[in-house]
Amino acid sequence: MDNPESSEIILAKWKDRFFAWIIDFLIISIISTSVIFLSFQYLEYNFDEFITNSRMYIPTSIMFFVYWIIIEYKTGQTIGKKIFNLKIVNYDGKKPTFLEIVASSFGKSFILPVDVILGVILTNQRRQRIFNKVGNTIIIKIKKIDESLDFKYIKD
Repeated sequence: MDNPESSEIILAKWKDRFFAWIIDFLIISIISTSVIFLSFQYLEYNFDEFITNSRMYIPTSIMFFVYWIIIEYKTGQTIGKKIFNLKIVNYDGKKPTFLEIVASSFGKSFILPVDVILGVILTNQRRQRIFNKVGNTIIIKIKKIDESLDFKYIKD
C-alpha cells in the first residue's frame, strides 16, 4: 500500500518569508495606524507628536503579536504566507500547539531584526529565527494543488 503523504518537508526560502512578512507588515501597519489615528483624533491629541515620540511601537507590536497568534494558530498561514504558499508547522510537519505559535510570534512582533540575524547565524540549517527554534516551528513551502487534476469524490 502506497503512503499518500510525503515525508519530505520543503523549507521556505528566507526571501519568500521576508516578502510574506512585508505583506503582513503592510496590512497590520495600515490597520494599527488607522486605529491609533482615529483614537487620537477622537481624544483630540496631537497625532504628529505621538508619531515622533515613537509611542506607536508598543500598540502596533501587540497588534502584530495578536494577528500572528490568531491567524497562524487557526490556519497556519497569514495572508502573506498564503500568497507565497508558506505555512508554519512543528518539526514533524504538523500543526503547532498554541504555545509554540506564541513563542514563534513573539520574536517577529517585538524584536525581529535581532531574531532574524541570530537565526541566520545560529540556525541556518532549518532556516529558523531564534523564536522559531524556541517554539519548535519551521516555515515550509507547500505545494499548490494542481487544479487540472481530476478528483473523484466518494461518500463513506
